[in-house]
Amino acid sequence: MSFQKICVIGLGYIGLPTAATFATHGLKVIGVDINSQVIETLRSGEIHFHEPGLGDVFKQAIRSGNFSFSMQPEEADAFLIAVPTPFQTDVHGEYDGRKYKLADMRAVRSATEAIVPHLRKGNLVVLESTSPPRTTIDLVAPILERSGLKAGSDFFLCYSPERVLPGQIMRELIENARVVGGVTPESAKAGRAFYQIFVKGEIIETDTTTAEMVKLMENTTRDVNIAIANEFSRLAERFGVDVWEAISLANRHPRINILSPGPGVGGHCISVDPWFFVEAAPELTSLIYHARQVNNAQPSFVIEKVKQAFRIAQAAILGGEDAAESILSGKKIAALGLAYKPDVDDLRESPATEVVHLLQEEGAQVKVWEPFKPDANMPGIDMASSLEATLKDADVILLLVKHTEFINFDPEEIASKTSTRRLIDCVNGWNTKKWQKAGFQLHRLGDNKSPI
Repeated sequence: MSFQKICVIGLGYIGLPTAATFATHGLKVIGVDINSQVIETLRSGEIHFHEPGLGDVFKQAIRSGNFSFSMQPEEADAFLIAVPTPFQTDVHGEYDGRKYKLADMRAVRSATEAIVPHLRKGNLVVLESTSPPRTTIDLVAPILERSGLKAGSDFFLCYSPERVLPGQIMRELIENARVVGGVTPESAKAGRAFYQIFVKGEIIETDTTTAEMVKLMENTTRDVNIAIANEFSRLAERFGVDVWEAISLANRHPRINILSPGPGVGGHCISVDPWFFVEAAPELTSLIYHARQVNNAQPSFVIEKVKQAFRIAQAAILGGEDAAESILSGKKIAALGLAYKPDVDDLRESPATEVVHLLQEEGAQVKVWEPFKPDANMPGIDMASSLEATLKDADVILLLVKHTEFINFDPEEIASKTSTRRLIDCVNGWNTKKWQKAGFQLHRLGDNKSPI
């Protein structure tokens, strides 16, 4: 099957790298997004988010003359849908007393509807947006068939999930294995031919619902594994153990690989995808549901750790519930990092954001430094203009994201920028002895051995 011109709908963290990569491999690419500011930014030769290597590929795509932008789809040989699938904010599902989040499929529906006027016989349509099982055959196919064409016979229809890691998208987009699920075997073969244009990894053909489930299984497994690590961190605090030491020792077993705990789980994959399973079959997903509950509650565990640090600073456990709740009132906290993972500018579903909001609800004054997105407009959050502004007058420094920049801090240099000597490390990013030598007191999440 030959592809000369393709239309990529959604120019975010997946759509833009994919579109730019196709353009550098000789295809004419129409990049579509309903956000006029995104289109204007791209037309000006700039990109609207940070991803290592994307800028160079994007510039190469522009220079090739193959990449153009529009707010509406056009006729093409293939259409790729890479729009967001967030949660619905105003409704939720409920089963057996358990409330769960519901997928907001409006963007997928709108993108699919926008293709209908341009769909022709022999076209390929690929959905990449992470979606609940059966989305391709129950939602996308019926909309496309309003064109009068039949999915699987008149045009090819596939689901192929992105499987890349932010921070490494440009490499993994090409090198990772790709699962292509077709509504028919012929559709899967067409999808395989499409991705073979640039994918060097193995391309595996299957049906659409299996492909949808594969993506959800991958991220749900990570979520469940992180949940047990986060529960271990709470148990370690209870028993006076350093969870990081305990995990290191446990992982010496040849069949054990415990992940790292932290302030929670974020991003538009691991913290979102498990809910699609719960929504689709709430009666079968008790474990998945409770893993989500554990990880969603981890920011509250961080708040308790911050309170503990201030109690230790006062050299006494405060008595009474009211006193405990007021201990953060008026305290100045320098929060380092707001991204959902290290070394990216993606703030979606970030647990660090939730930590900041919870601290503010306790009466704390929080300044945030996010070096990958210093100009982020985050309602209700005081984004500092520099590291120095964040640290100034702070009562405690709270490490929420394991950015390389933060991990490589020189304790002596940080000491010159702030009067506080109290640190709270939620990601095991700082060397205790190194910071102690510089006069700091370091508290780590999941470490309740004798405080330093």
